Amino acid sequence: MGKDVEFIVGEFSRALDERYRVSLPSELVELLTAPEGRCILAKERPGCLSLWSKPGWQDKLDEGVALVHGKIRAGKLEGRMGQVQMLGRLLSTRHREVKIAARGRLLVPEGFREFLGVEQGGEVLVVGAAVCIELWRPDAWLDYLNRRIPRFRQLFDKLSS
Repeated sequence: MGKDVEFIVGEFSRALDERYRVSLPSELVELLTAPEGRCILAKERPGCLSLWSKPGWQDKLDEGVALVHGKIRAGKLEGRMGQVQMLGRLLSTRHREVKIAARGRLLVPEGFREFLGVEQGGEVLVVGAAVCIELWRPDAWLDYLNRRIPRFRQLFDKLSS
């Protein structure tokens, strides 16, 4: 995360329209997107998708894939090809480049819709997650909060000290 990056925060309720589009808050989109509006949409956990700046995502992905390639060439992953294949499968389906359209509208692509689990007209929570924007199915978000919020103060103190 670069020094000039602002935290992306906030929680907003939106609806998934009949074309599977969600209108993202402009104050969040401006912190994330380049002028051409290209981002990376990724499957995070069931009921949650994340939206990342394209350059930041691509740099991190390229770096990680290069490390795995290096380990394969050096023979350090012999006997672990099943894990390498699993990584390849997940990389094949985990993310996709998307474009934020006019008025901050994001079309949730097929395959990602099912993972998010929200039907047309259903509620989506748009949450700032410091370095990315997340789209949550409301029940998955509530479950996540119920498990994590009791440790908020400890996490905040640890990261801010």
